[in-house]
Amino acid sequence: QVQLVESGGGLVQPGGSLRLSCAASGSIFSINAMGWYRQAPGKQRQLVASINSGGSTNYADSVKGRFTISRDDAKNTVYLQMNSLKPEDTAVYTCNAYVRRTPGDYVRGYWGQGTQVTVSS
Repeated sequence: QVQLVESGGGLVQPGGSLRLSCAASGSIFSINAMGWYRQAPGKQRQLVASINSGGSTNYADSVKGRFTISRDDAKNTVYLQMNSLKPEDTAVYTCNAYVRRTPGDYVRGYWGQGTQVTVSS
């Protein structure tokens, strides 16, 4: 089994910062990529940021320059540093990872439980 455990969500004022963490554990041979998605009420789920094993990153246009994704390979953990937060960033943020459990296995996608981020004055 592979588990993703998220932390760092909460309530913050506009302009504030939060750092989300997601640690992967269990049967893991390699992680090809990790990322963060978010979904607000009445909105489609969107990819916020992702990072692959080579360190290449991808960001939604709405968060470029404000959010930074990073990873700690030794800890199988991905982070999302969220700065200059806006009310429109309010959403449930969910961690995603593409994991190869064994050398002979195919890559599977796994999801965390989701964590609420609320930006409000």
